[in-house]
Amino acid sequence: MTQPTQNLRQRLARVAPYFAGTKLAFVLAAVGASIGAATEPALAAMMKPLLDGGFTQQGKVPLWAVPAVIIGLFLTRGISGFLVNYALSWASNEATLKMRRDMFEHVLLSQASLFSQQTASSLINTVVYEVQNGTQTLVGAAQTLIKDSFTAVALLIYLLWINWQLTLFIAVLLPPVAVTVRYFSRRMHRISLATQGAADEIAYVMEENTLAWRIVRLHDAKAAQEQRFNTASTRMRQLSLKGTVASSAITPVTQLISAFALSAVIVVALWQSNTQGATVGGFVAFITAMLMLISPLRHLADVAGPVTRGLTAIQRGLDLMHKVPVEETGTHTAARARGELEFRDVSLRYNEDAVALSGLTLQVRAGEKLALVGPSGAGKSTLVNLLPRFLDPTEGEIRLDGVPLRDWELTSLRRQFALVSQDVVLFNDTIAANVGIGSHPIDLDRVRSALASANLLDFAEEQPEGVMARVGHNGNQLSGGQRQRLAIARAIYKDAPVLILDEATSALDSASEHLVQQALERLMEGRTTIVVAHRLSTIEKADRIAVLNQGRLVELGTRQELLAQAGLFARLHALQFKF
Repeated sequence: MTQPTQNLRQRLARVAPYFAGTKLAFVLAAVGASIGAATEPALAAMMKPLLDGGFTQQGKVPLWAVPAVIIGLFLTRGISGFLVNYALSWASNEATLKMRRDMFEHVLLSQASLFSQQTASSLINTVVYEVQNGTQTLVGAAQTLIKDSFTAVALLIYLLWINWQLTLFIAVLLPPVAVTVRYFSRRMHRISLATQGAADEIAYVMEENTLAWRIVRLHDAKAAQEQRFNTASTRMRQLSLKGTVASSAITPVTQLISAFALSAVIVVALWQSNTQGATVGGFVAFITAMLMLISPLRHLADVAGPVTRGLTAIQRGLDLMHKVPVEETGTHTAARARGELEFRDVSLRYNEDAVALSGLTLQVRAGEKLALVGPSGAGKSTLVNLLPRFLDPTEGEIRLDGVPLRDWELTSLRRQFALVSQDVVLFNDTIAANVGIGSHPIDLDRVRSALASANLLDFAEEQPEGVMARVGHNGNQLSGGQRQRLAIARAIYKDAPVLILDEATSALDSASEHLVQQALERLMEGRTTIVVAHRLSTIEKADRIAVLNQGRLVELGTRQELLAQAGLFARLHALQFKF
């Protein structure tokens, strides 16, 4: 067995489980295809009695029989064709549904590396479009294989019955056709992979320009962005043309082979008519059936292209699930943690040159308010991302209530944390749904209480739909301060024992910051709180301050103690308060 065949079988084996529940559909398609195939030789067989006797005065064929047979044959073909199309369409959509569910679940459970390796547009393209196109293309190829295989077999049986010598002569078509298909299918697979990459590049340029449309217009970057898009589009066009050439080249080659075979058959058939007394009707019936056989054979020869494209498209989604593993989880659970945190010699390296944290050791008491400060790139956000295990340290260990984070069951671990960040992410849903996200069902009284604590209930009740008002795409119906307070209401609703505030007020004006700060103070009551802040005025009520620099913990103490040390914190404080 050759390697390309092995690869094809391996790829089919990966796809097959998603069609496991659709066997009945393929059986019905096979039944419909066999019925339709049985009508094909009948059309050719009608030529013999018509030519040999139907057009003479002593015609043996009743006048009514010909239209009756033709109408009956085409009605049978129409019904059988509908059965094949519907059954395979059902199988295609069922497999697509299963694949999408598995892929989306994998996206939700996969390690964070997935989101650094893949762009949003690439993931969307794979899960939404590639899977749909792949299964439809693959099932379309299966439809061709089923229908045209049955048709070809039926016509071959008829040809053998009417003239087995000429039929065996036609067999010379098969080896050159097989060689042609084999060559071009390899090339189409390579082109299909390259085309997918080009499509991702176009989608990514579109994604970036959609997100950054203000910057593009402000800096008059239209020409440069058009050049990026045109370059990617041109590459896509070139690859598409190459794919068309590789796919279309099969047809003229097979047609040329068929033309040589047809010419030879006609010569032999004329010789037979002179030496063996073959009738005109028999000759025309044979030629008709042979010409009808060319079409399904050509379709079967061309089916390699759709099979290759379909498998290549689906393979991307399957690779997504196999190459990026899901997050590792432990078994320890707790209804509600005390909130005691401990970092033991924690380091995190993205690579040899990119060190985010180095040898950090720190204890946070339950209920303590700890502020993390330091210059940009010091490792503050990296540290808080380690707590809910969005990242895992490359060295060292982090414990919650004395239990290593790796030993916690992930859902139980993340239930212990609430996060309010400067980058608020909201869903295009209602205010209530965004506050009570993850809660089923949502407690509307609890939502209103959380909104009141976040200084946002008055705004919500002013809306015609109240807390059921929609917030728009990523909360675009809300101001910056309202979005921030909605995130705080979400954290209040969750009522987790550990609170992470990552630059929660950095992008707000003074009025909004005052309202948000009030809400945050209510939220921090009775909780272990980790506050990441650039503006030192926001951490005046912190119990202790941890100062990070270049991934290391360089100072730790109260605000007064750190000012007295005249170290990095004192310098940062002086820079911010010198006026």
